[in-house]
Amino acid sequence: MKFQQQWGHKLPELCSEVAPTPLRGGRLLYLNRALADELALPDTETLQKSAVWWGGELLAGMRPVAQVYSGHQFGVWAGQLGDGRGLLLGEQQLPTGDSVEWHLKGAGKTPYSRMGDGRAVLRSTLREFLASEAMHGLGIATTRALSIATGEELVQREVAEPGAMLIRVAQSHLRFGHFEHLFHRQQVEALKRLADYSIETFWPELACESDRYFLWFADIVRRTGTMIGQWQSVGFAHGVMNTDNMSLLGLTLDYGPYAFMDDYQPGLIGNHSDYQGRYAFENQPTVGLWNLNRLAHALSGLLSADKLKLALKEYEPALMAAWGDRMRGKLGLYAADTQDNDLLIELFTLMAREKADYTRTFRLLSYAADSDKGGLLRDEFIDRPAFDSWFTRYQQRLVKETIDPQTRQARMLAINPALVLRNYLAQEAINAAEQGDTTVLASLHAALQNPFAQHLDDSALAKPPPEWGKQLVISCSS
Repeated sequence: MKFQQQWGHKLPELCSEVAPTPLRGGRLLYLNRALADELALPDTETLQKSAVWWGGELLAGMRPVAQVYSGHQFGVWAGQLGDGRGLLLGEQQLPTGDSVEWHLKGAGKTPYSRMGDGRAVLRSTLREFLASEAMHGLGIATTRALSIATGEELVQREVAEPGAMLIRVAQSHLRFGHFEHLFHRQQVEALKRLADYSIETFWPELACESDRYFLWFADIVRRTGTMIGQWQSVGFAHGVMNTDNMSLLGLTLDYGPYAFMDDYQPGLIGNHSDYQGRYAFENQPTVGLWNLNRLAHALSGLLSADKLKLALKEYEPALMAAWGDRMRGKLGLYAADTQDNDLLIELFTLMAREKADYTRTFRLLSYAADSDKGGLLRDEFIDRPAFDSWFTRYQQRLVKETIDPQTRQARMLAINPALVLRNYLAQEAINAAEQGDTTVLASLHAALQNPFAQHLDDSALAKPPPEWGKQLVISCSS
């Protein structure tokens, strides 16, 4: 493995060198072997026993830094924030020529910890691990999770909980908040250097373009719109869409009080601390654009107002294309028809009224599309006449398709997952892991790597949640 200094050393205004504070009695609890193989990590006992997983050792070439950034939290300017409990360990050079950043979360206090203790708990660490891998399995851009370590330390939150560390990897951890930080501090030259570094590193095809800043920002807008459109298609509520949690590359970043929808409810609030519902599921598309406007403001020294507004116009088409393509695929519709949106809205209205399970409804539709009366899907609805009326119109619409039923079903099963990471599934894995049992975590992780597999249809993991599972309270307490 080869590590080199990451971008933070090139922009000292945005980082401080900090050594991790090891977890007392640290040990590797779980390793994502599939991701480790992608990173060409050796499958050796020496590596698995390395203290790098819990902050007690640095691999050759690592020079950890804590990032500083600012941002808007719940719509309010919060000023300076930063890595209060995380460190960028280094940038790994892969055999393919690509590179990824390793980030250690729960690494101890940094200059940006404010009143925090710099630690993470096993509960939140495991939730981020599983969510990262769940989103990857669903084909949505995300940071990845490599390892979970724990130790003897207890960390005080509402109650004392086992401390833990997560190593996550990503092409980049650059955020909207890095640019906001430099802009509000009037560090004009540093902001330009950060923009130039971003373009040269991640958009090299734009580096020589005279209009490179416009083309670059327009692509950030499109990536963000695409990501949020995909979130909406799988019923994912992020929970904390602050500008400092927005990835420059359009990666889903910083999993905390998220939720995958159980009963279909557009007003779903994943974060118990979101008292006003700012980040409710149905508000995410609007918030995404609001956050991009904050980034545009930070870039106003590089681009004119007209250019910024023109780039921002890319957002809605990108979001609607991503969401529309996925939703049409979820319905098994491939030929364009002006009535398709009405058909989807009617289904959503019926689902909301009946509190139908979001994931299960579309999965069963994959099997029911070409049945006479809707198969098992019909049994999910109490108001059978209302379902029958919708299903009749749906089948009339399918007649306009030229694709054969077998191919349609295969495509629908490949976009309608049997399994999503419901909060209760994560909680069951947490409960077991806190007792030292990682078998539940391993089984769930394995399933999430291919959530479309047909064998999962008969799995307990794909069943609707028990009533207690719908009432879990998730907050920012990690």
